[in-house]
Formats: sequence, structure tokens, C-alpha cells
Amino acid sequence: MPITDDAGLDRLLDAETIAVVGCSTTPGKAAHDVPAYLQRQGYEVIPVNPFADEVLGERAYDAVGEVEKSIDLVDVFRPSEEVPDIVEAVRERHAGRGDAGALWLQLGISHDEAAAAAESDGIDVVQDRCLKVEHGRLRG
Repeated sequence: MPITDDAGLDRLLDAETIAVVGCSTTPGKAAHDVPAYLQRQGYEVIPVNPFADEVLGERAYDAVGEVEKSIDLVDVFRPSEEVPDIVEAVRERHAGRGDAGALWLQLGISHDEAAAAAESDGIDVVQDRCLKVEHGRLRG
């Protein structure tokens, strides 16, 4: 079951490094403003956007699997229909490297089957919640 309780959400906020799939170069978009907020809160944000070289002053990667640094949490800003492929990449990374142990699907994004597959591999999952809103509510 995806994490919905405050204690579980707060535990995921202990992450230090967050890969943001779909991180946008466009200020004003949630996929830009939320990661910018996370940076201001002290998180290391790693943008994953195959159409950008750099976002928020950080090198952008084409895919989660290409990120060299260890990832604590993967934050997703892509449509729900793209979630299964993203989850598969996170599962592969988790199995191969032992990191990427948490997956956060932003507000309006969910995929129960993919979430269940990730959870079966020991990956914590949050669906249909805004990381910025939950951070502000629980730690603000």
C-alpha cells in the first residue's frame, strides 16, 4: 500500500538526494518550482530531463539510470501513463545499486499496478501528493 500516513511521509522527507523526473526549465511550472523549493530547503536536487542540459543550476540527466550519485528518493512529474516505464527504471536501479528506495508521484499522478510492483521490490511509494505541500505541512 502506498504511504499515506504522516509518520511515513515524514520519514521520506529525511531524504538528502532527490532525483526529479520531468524537472522543468520553465519557472512557474510546478515541475520547476517544487524542485526549486526543495533546493532551498537543503535537498540535493538532480534533474532528470532528456531535453535539458541543466536545470536549477544542476546537470540534467536523460534517465534515472544515468545518475552517478546515490539517490534517496525519485520525485515524478510525468503523466500517469508514463509511470510504468519510470517505475521499471527505478526498480532496475534499486535492484542494481541499492539506492532509489522511495518513489514519490506528484499531485494528480498515480498508477496502482506500477506502485504495487515497486513496493514488491521494497521501494516506498507515495501517489497523488505534492512533495512541497507535504514538506511545508510536516516540516514547515
